[in-house]
Amino acid sequence: MPRTMLTDQHWSKLTPILRDFNIYLKPNLRLFIEAILYRIRTGCPWRDLPECFGKSNSIFKKFNRWSKHSKLLNIFKLLSINADLEWIFIDATHVRAHQHSTGIKDQDIGRRIGGNSSKIHLAVDSNGNPIAFIISDGITHDVKIAPDLVTLLDLEQTEILCADKGYDSEPLRNQIKVTKTKANIPKKSNTKTSNDHMDWYLYKIRHLVENTFARLKQFRGIATRYDKLKRNYENSVALACIFI
Repeated sequence: MPRTMLTDQHWSKLTPILRDFNIYLKPNLRLFIEAILYRIRTGCPWRDLPECFGKSNSIFKKFNRWSKHSKLLNIFKLLSINADLEWIFIDATHVRAHQHSTGIKDQDIGRRIGGNSSKIHLAVDSNGNPIAFIISDGITHDVKIAPDLVTLLDLEQTEILCADKGYDSEPLRNQIKVTKTKANIPKKSNTKTSNDHMDWYLYKIRHLVENTFARLKQFRGIATRYDKLKRNYENSVALACIFI
């Protein structure tokens, strides 16, 4: 039996959540989730899953059905409701897309000089826990995706939203200010205005989102995208965020 990740404590917390989504608690359900975790942790092809998890084709088909109905994404959204939203940090990271993930159009895989890639645009709370994310192609600039990411966030209780100078955009600042949240985003060095509005102490704490990226990329199936379908990769990222 390969190393597993779900402890009894994890499973006891996850079981009532699965019931809330009307997921039937079959005897092999825990093994099925372990199989998905094993696959994204190791980055192995579905057909190379150890036999102890069951038939690899059946596991893939079930995961594909779950992804089609966004079950793991919905569980992640439910867990993120209890986040500490006093401060929010956003950023993005490149993910190399393996050649096996290409071949289907409109799955948010961009081709650059360095090869195929996607991006994970992530928001974390004051404790560094993931609360929302968007998958995009690896070409589109972060600031173009940021408005959609901010729209996913409930900023009623948020005092400050922090990002690096790559998000220097007045429309984005105005979108954040409308919610009565301070945009702690530095201006680029070539601008004529100063950075007197910045809270540099909180800006240094922005490493929380970088730490979360580091934890996500401990899953080899997240650090490199092997999934052809965007929805499958999204649900894999969601499961990794649930585990974190």
